Amino acid sequence: MPITNGFKALIAEANAVITTYSVEQVRARLGQDPRLQLVDIRDPRELEREGCVPGALHAPRGMLEFWVDPESPYFKPVFADEDKEFVLFCGGGWRSALSAKALQEMGMRNVAHIDGGFGAWKKADAPMESYEDHKAAHAQRKA
Repeated sequence: MPITNGFKALIAEANAVITTYSVEQVRARLGQDPRLQLVDIRDPRELEREGCVPGALHAPRGMLEFWVDPESPYFKPVFADEDKEFVLFCGGGWRSALSAKALQEMGMRNVAHIDGGFGAWKKADAPMESYEDHKAAHAQRKA
């Protein structure tokens, strides 16, 4: 079966309809904009291997739509906060573009993604922390 609409076309279609921020735009809002909620959709092995963005919510790509939908048994209430802007990122900006488009198709309007993903974040020498520190900080916020 031939692929008639490959991943590059899907990403281009997504980028045409979603909001995309540069690393610099997001960094300028860190600690300044209480609406900003970064969402890391990478696989846990990527977080362990490469590190994390401080304050980012981890929502693995495979569970994202289930965590966002209030009708899902896996729903996470954080995604119901309409005052937040959920800015997604993955390793390189492809999965997050597709994910932002999927969430828009579900009805979310307060969603965007970071161009270049975590790779661009790291290259820009933006704030990072180890996976262990990230888990500990998350546990403290929940307490």
